[in-house]
Amino acid sequence: MTTFDSTKSSLSELLRDIIAGKIQLPDFQRGWVWDDDHIRDLLVSIARSFPIGAVMLLEAGGEVRFQTRPVEGLERKIPKSQLPEKLILDGQQRLTTLTQTLALDEPVDTRTAKGKKIQRHYYFDIRKAVESPYSLEDAVIAVDDSRQLRSNFGRDVDLDLSTRELECKQLYFPCSQIMSSDDWEATLHQVAPEQFGAYMAFRKLVLTPFRTYQLPVILLKKETSKEAVCLVFEKVNTGGVALSVFELITASYAAEGYNLRDDWFGSNVRNVDSRQARIEKDDLLKGTESTEFLQAISLLTTHELRLADIQAGKTGKQVRPVSAKRADVLQLPLSAWHKWANSLESGFRQVGRFLRKECFYNRRDLPYSTQLIPLAAVLTQLGDRWLEPRIYDKLSQWFWCGVLGELYGGAVETRIANDYEELLRWVDDDEVIPRTVRDASFRPERFDTLRSRLSAAYKGINTLVLREGSKDWFWKASIRELDADEIAMDIHHIFPRAWCERKGIRSDRYDSILNKTPISYKANRKIGGDAPSVYIQRIQHEKQVKLNEEQMNKILATHALEPDLLRSDDFDRFVEDRCSRMVSLIERAMGKRVSLAEEKEEYEMRDEHVFSS
Repeated sequence: MTTFDSTKSSLSELLRDIIAGKIQLPDFQRGWVWDDDHIRDLLVSIARSFPIGAVMLLEAGGEVRFQTRPVEGLERKIPKSQLPEKLILDGQQRLTTLTQTLALDEPVDTRTAKGKKIQRHYYFDIRKAVESPYSLEDAVIAVDDSRQLRSNFGRDVDLDLSTRELECKQLYFPCSQIMSSDDWEATLHQVAPEQFGAYMAFRKLVLTPFRTYQLPVILLKKETSKEAVCLVFEKVNTGGVALSVFELITASYAAEGYNLRDDWFGSNVRNVDSRQARIEKDDLLKGTESTEFLQAISLLTTHELRLADIQAGKTGKQVRPVSAKRADVLQLPLSAWHKWANSLESGFRQVGRFLRKECFYNRRDLPYSTQLIPLAAVLTQLGDRWLEPRIYDKLSQWFWCGVLGELYGGAVETRIANDYEELLRWVDDDEVIPRTVRDASFRPERFDTLRSRLSAAYKGINTLVLREGSKDWFWKASIRELDADEIAMDIHHIFPRAWCERKGIRSDRYDSILNKTPISYKANRKIGGDAPSVYIQRIQHEKQVKLNEEQMNKILATHALEPDLLRSDDFDRFVEDRCSRMVSLIERAMGKRVSLAEEKEEYEMRDEHVFSS
């Protein structure tokens, strides 16, 4: 069954239905934003009978219900009781422009190309249009809200069209009269009958194309699904901001009298009571997206439906799957939001507690925000049980397998749903191991390519090192304490880059995470480009530091490294040893063995190749 029709509609018919409120906008459509240049270009295109693209409308009255609003400029002219017959999905900017310029007497609220807000009335200079029909862009004139064109910073009036008589005498035709010019023609007969011949030529040249103009119209039928509406809207609005699931659901819930936008973002200026603000009181949860929250609600809702299907004796494909996919999120009824929103909000707060127990203290250090979606839903279901040692250890293992296995990048809706369901089952059944735990692996050669703190695995390994109690090399404090106090921190090369380059060590080796660690900016400045044996002595003998070798070694060792190898400037043995130490941290976090045999062989082969070359 086809879900759309393709036809043509006259511009006059479309404008008539828009003014009558039969065609309106779905509430998820953004505001009208066209500037003065775009408006002029559109008027010229129609006057010259050029195509301006198709319009896409959606039949109203189907299962997909949205809050609607009139086209801009008609808000006070259309009663709220007027229900639309069709909704504009594509063509909002063009249809709004044509409504405001051709069908309304009020000035058009637009802006300059630089974004300055202005009010304009649009006219055709009849003489210029008739004399130069192929240069109509020069015939379009815009005047201010007083219908005057001014210069010299507004002091001089260059053109005054403030009355109908002045328009007629000077032969400037208002665009608001294009679709019906009887009144204007009557005035022209009275005040400037000698100009009627020029006007009739203009009427044939410009007005007739407007009045006979046909637009291609694609009409989506009322049976079109909400998901299809969302996807179609995004496909045809590639030049704008992508429509989020949240915006579409907001428009849908508004049709039932519920303002989801106020719930999430707040209805007052400071928005301190919004759901988002309450969640983001925890710094680790700042940036939590509304769509992520909806995905978690989808997990909870579809899981409940799945259990109901199983209890009803359904099997196989009859049983609905747990899902966080877009199509299922879009089907969430308002009742699902009312049922789960408050408890899920609490679940997200528990996620903050969990992350702190795993030694995350700053949002920028979190490897994946997507992994928090199933975690929040699981903690919502578990309540305080997640703190039971046996359950907590499973959650921790799953979390680190996802991070160090780098399994939550890209499109992960299927993994989110699987992990949510399997984590809940694993809580009570040790044999049902989540596939993220089964799938996760870490290969030591990955250390060579971990060079940026933007990588999830990089962030994870850095946190594993820090939670061992890493201390700064200058200040008497842990790295965590300094970071919390907002003292400037650096991720610095342990063997400095300049020293490595002097020794002929390749950048892929010295830029690896194995040769980096977090220290304060102050400590970094003390290192410079010297060998470790030199800068360590310099730091520990600073008058503000004054540490003996044993004390300094204890501090160095908190960074998962061997101080003696550092002091001896033995880069190769240092890297090999640090690799072993980091692998131990990774194995503990993932609950899995990581083989070092391949890594050692690879280093030997690589070094042999460099030597022979």
